[in-house]
Amino acid sequence: MSNIPADLKYVKTHEWLRAEADGSITIGITDYAQNSLGDLVFVEVPKVGRNVAADEACSVVESVKAASDVYAPIAGEVVAANDKLGNAPELLNSDPYGEGWLFRIQPADAGALAGLLDAAGYESFIKTL
Repeated sequence: MSNIPADLKYVKTHEWLRAEADGSITIGITDYAQNSLGDLVFVEVPKVGRNVAADEACSVVESVKAASDVYAPIAGEVVAANDKLGNAPELLNSDPYGEGWLFRIQPADAGALAGLLDAAGYESFIKTL
């Protein structure tokens, strides 16, 4: 089974979300997603300052198998992007919940995480795939 940290929130498009102390939300792709994609060879992160809507495609990850959109799980402004991934896309494979984060959003709605999946809910969802 995939690594599913209990302290994060998840969405069915396989992104994870972590609330930061400054109110921003860090977003990445799950261990299940990176494992399904295989070796990642290219990552495009959104530009800082971009406003994104919930469920909007705003990033791309490309593996030896396929290219996949990454969606903004919540609406807000992109306040940081992980530029390390441009030269080291393999960080998404080796450390999807740490150094492999994609971008950080200042949420438009402070309660945006409330309705998202917890670790148990995400684990139940991926068992159906």
